[in-house]
Amino acid sequence: MSTAEVFAAEYGRCVATLTRLLGDIDLAEEAVADAFAVAVEHWAGGVPPNPGGWIVTTARRRAIDRIRRERAREPKEGDAVRLLDDTGPDEDHGPIEDDRLRMLFTCCHPALAAPARVALTLRLLGGLEVPAIARAFLTAEPTIAQRIVRAKVKIRDARIPYRVPRAADLPDRLASVLAVIYLISTEGHTGTTDPTRPDLAAEALRLARLVADLMPDEPEALGLLALLLLTEARRPARVADDGSLVRLDDQDRSAWDAAMIAEGHELVRRCLRRDRPGRYQLQAAINAVHTDAARAQDTDWTQILALYDQLAVLDPGPVVALNRAVALAEVHGPAAGLAVVDTLDAPRYHLLDAVRADLLDRLGRHDEAGAARAEALGKTDNPAERALLRDAGRRPRHVRKSSRGL
Repeated sequence: MSTAEVFAAEYGRCVATLTRLLGDIDLAEEAVADAFAVAVEHWAGGVPPNPGGWIVTTARRRAIDRIRRERAREPKEGDAVRLLDDTGPDEDHGPIEDDRLRMLFTCCHPALAAPARVALTLRLLGGLEVPAIARAFLTAEPTIAQRIVRAKVKIRDARIPYRVPRAADLPDRLASVLAVIYLISTEGHTGTTDPTRPDLAAEALRLARLVADLMPDEPEALGLLALLLLTEARRPARVADDGSLVRLDDQDRSAWDAAMIAEGHELVRRCLRRDRPGRYQLQAAINAVHTDAARAQDTDWTQILALYDQLAVLDPGPVVALNRAVALAEVHGPAAGLAVVDTLDAPRYHLLDAVRADLLDRLGRHDEAGAARAEALGKTDNPAERALLRDAGRRPRHVRKSSRGL
């Protein structure tokens, strides 16, 4: 494991732990960054057995040194001395006994604007840089950077505590918490520059399980867990041996994780029995239909279209509308799908251009398809996605397949 891989896997946990110890998010981030800079030199001969623990210990020591160097020495030095004591009394952290989940709920405090909650948590827990977060939001990078800065200022000025909300307050934080977990998972499967980030996907799944255990009566928590299970189940077939992405239609379905699929289907059935549909439950149900088909040609697109019709009412937006257009094209033909795609406004979303290119190809409008595919290539830095788009453009016209779905 390289230092970069340790950073990807451990950054969120280290920042969350240091925030609990230091009570200051900025100081925690700086200390962790310093510790990783030291690690680059110290790990030249190999990564230690417990790299996360090494980072936390080093970061804490450097934070203490920084505190002692500050002008306001007397009040902060007491904190520094306390941090040196590993045997201090345990604090009452409420029902959540996990630093990362505690950080998640803290960042989702209702005093913060909803977009800022998600952006800040993706930065702190996921370790995502601003470009990756901007891609997830389909938003300009300066806007995301401002949201993160303002959120930190709000936490500081409003004295928002780093602690678990009371049980009665948990439902008010749920929507933002689930949104963050979902976006971390999305980045884990289609990263900004890497084809996949299994560490992020695994962390999202772990957090989703914790939230579902914490709030077992919330169907959307169960729905998100089901969605992540059914998505992660396809990972073994999503990337070929050469690192290229494999379209959903072309995946070896025997390589899908049967245990994850069974668990996801059972959770979807539990959600259906509750009859309180939500965006994550409907997305999970759509994935359940996909994973229920033994072959791509056996997919029940009519059922998927009906589920997208419901989802479009609950979650109207260009991404849902685009996926609904794909299903519409499968049921009623590419012209029907293209008519919808051409009405969508998502200028930064490369998959809109990719889907449009596919539908134009299927209609025999190959020159327009090539132009749309070039637009898509200009909007993604993910090398595997770029290779997938180029491959679609090089295929003989009569065998070109949809670029939908992974």
